[in-house]
Amino acid sequence: MANISAQIVKELRDKTDAGMMDCKKALVEAEGDMGKAVDLLRKAGIAKAEKKSGRATKEGKIVSFIDGGTGVMIEALCETDFVATNEKFIEFVNGVAKKAAALSEDGCVSEQVAEAEKDGLTKLIATIGENMQLRRAVRWSSNGKCASYLHMGGRIGVMVDVEGDVEDAVLTDLCMHIAAFKPEYVAPENIPAEVIAKEKEIAAGQVEGKPAEIMEKIVTGKISKWYKEVCVNKQPWIRDDKMSVEKANPGMTIKRFLRWEIGEVL
Repeated sequence: MANISAQIVKELRDKTDAGMMDCKKALVEAEGDMGKAVDLLRKAGIAKAEKKSGRATKEGKIVSFIDGGTGVMIEALCETDFVATNEKFIEFVNGVAKKAAALSEDGCVSEQVAEAEKDGLTKLIATIGENMQLRRAVRWSSNGKCASYLHMGGRIGVMVDVEGDVEDAVLTDLCMHIAAFKPEYVAPENIPAEVIAKEKEIAAGQVEGKPAEIMEKIVTGKISKWYKEVCVNKQPWIRDDKMSVEKANPGMTIKRFLRWEIGEVL
């Protein structure tokens, strides 16, 4: 049997983050071969991860990475809030976000990220001992600026893509506005026609029996009020509720935004 020194055990632990006893056992089985020992630990990690894969992941963290016109937002889930604040978990997810920024795709990159980080996630699951998943990943390439805001320690994440001459402080306010007021669309023209039609049908049902011309005015008023609830451009601005977002920031064009909450139904 190969002589397994404390130094080589430490070296394997540094490479894999596995426990000391697991490292020593793997080195003994591999007869001191570092490469084989790493493979044995990876296989053991996969087995542990598979056992944990059915356990619920209701906690986690949203992270973002902004680099000029590139924006990335990642949602990673785990089982407990204790792990959601674990340094290794946070370091891993932040690393995933930075690597995702180097992709060429614009939009959802969840599948690409999950596949690329499969081994790293398996290793982390084996090390920490909880089930985890990379649930969502988005990467944007902006012609203007991307900005993000994380609320409640990363339980809520917002990312925006805007064009125009906009100060960073305004972008931060916009992200906070979206976190607080939960808009669904940028502007009325972004709402699918079938969604507007359904809302008009509901509004008309609420005033059924009134003369047609009065009904039309009431429905128009209700839809206008609804726009102020669901469209960020029409909502009262977080810094001045007497003005809408678009009127308070005439030089800013919001191209798209995301607002995520940990574990929300997709």
